Amino acid sequence: MAKRPADADEKELEAIKNGDRPMDIDQDEVGEFEDEYEDEFESEDEILEAGVDGRPDEEREAEEREDAMQVDQGTFIPGRHKLSAGETLAPDLSTYEMLHTLEAPWPCLSCDIIPDNLGSDRKTYPATIYSVAGTQAARGRDKENQLMVMKMSSLSRMEREDEDEEDDSDDEGSDPILETKSIPMASCTNRIRAHQLPQSTSAKPPTTLTASMTESGQVLIHDITPHLTAFDTPGSTITPTQNKPICTIRAHKSNEGYALDWSPLYPEGKLVTGDTAGNIFVTTRTQGGGWVTDTTPFTGHQGSVEELQWSPTEPTVFASASSDGTVKIWDTRSKSRKAAISIQVSKTDVNVLSWSHKNAFLLATGADDGEWAVWDLSQWKPQTAMGNQKPSPVASFNFHKEQITSVEWHPTDDSIVMVCAGDNTLTLWDLSVELDDEESKDTGGVQDVPPQLLFVHYMEQVKEAHWHPQIPGTVMATGGSGFGVFKTISV
Repeated sequence: MAKRPADADEKELEAIKNGDRPMDIDQDEVGEFEDEYEDEFESEDEILEAGVDGRPDEEREAEEREDAMQVDQGTFIPGRHKLSAGETLAPDLSTYEMLHTLEAPWPCLSCDIIPDNLGSDRKTYPATIYSVAGTQAARGRDKENQLMVMKMSSLSRMEREDEDEEDDSDDEGSDPILETKSIPMASCTNRIRAHQLPQSTSAKPPTTLTASMTESGQVLIHDITPHLTAFDTPGSTITPTQNKPICTIRAHKSNEGYALDWSPLYPEGKLVTGDTAGNIFVTTRTQGGGWVTDTTPFTGHQGSVEELQWSPTEPTVFASASSDGTVKIWDTRSKSRKAAISIQVSKTDVNVLSWSHKNAFLLATGADDGEWAVWDLSQWKPQTAMGNQKPSPVASFNFHKEQITSVEWHPTDDSIVMVCAGDNTLTLWDLSVELDDEESKDTGGVQDVPPQLLFVHYMEQVKEAHWHPQIPGTVMATGGSGFGVFKTISV
């Protein structure tokens, strides 16, 4: 990220006051190039003698060193640098292949991407994304909360000056379009996840369900298939009945919850949910289409259950992260309803975790102190075998100085991890990068930046982000300023 000067013109300052973030440089402000040495030397020998640009080598090298220092000073590092009054951050647009922001009526703590029938491994533009999110309306305005089913289209790639001007097949520069179908909610949504049931016939779209963990403690399951179909069916309308939940889980009573996940290995529908009292419940969809929640919860955490995630390879196994600083591994076949493995991974709250879908032994965690880590589950042993075990993480990073709010492995690369934090940044990491002695001497003037850090994306109050499984390298994030969709050149 680069800092923009505080003496911006009046229009830009007005835009900043209104909450806009100007990103483009006015090309009219760029002056014409002048060769100040055009008439200073008459012969080629004189030019060679004076240096490449007509100056002695010592003078030129001194200026290059000064320029390098200025570049370092202009690099904004979260947690180390602060913006001065009137300054705002502007992205380096040359590092993005795609970058769009879309507004929401209220901030959303959580979102999810919905698989579609537009094809896998998509690389053409403009792009289209189907997604869902739940709002966090201000206190006293709970009736304005909604579950937002969204279609984002006309997501164009960045314009490149070096590309053929006649080639407009990618529809560069078009404005993004956000279409929404809203489902009224009586409470804020803390976490939302989507799940698609197996298709009964290829002639019909798959049934898409959402589960919303709410501030009131209820878990609401909606069938949003009609809402998705309505986007591409002119004239269709949504009835009040279609907006009602098909199931309301009340097992958590009045305990608020943040943890929720659908099992990827139980396509008919199996859900695990956790609350602030430390209770975890499993709800299963029956053959008849009903829902059954276990009456006995899984217990053992001494604090709030902050995150839950099913194993990508074991249908009866899930992991939990808690404000008690532990991560626990559970097996639904256990009659005792106690964790099989419990590891203290942080001295602070463990807010999030992510299980790699490419390597089932790798688990990433993010904590309240800004540290995120990667663990090798093959080193974790049952409590009866090791007692108070303290395995070390495979890797850990304290680059962020605020709480980690989201962490997610790349869907096809087990070395790439995405992290969101309370310092208003979303970072991409490549764990395959190693720094040798020669490289460590050449890291430049930017301190405290791990070589594994691939990319830093600034987004106000970013809360959660997901990789799009069908558009490689594309990320959707939600935060206090709405939604962000981007794709970097580096991933």
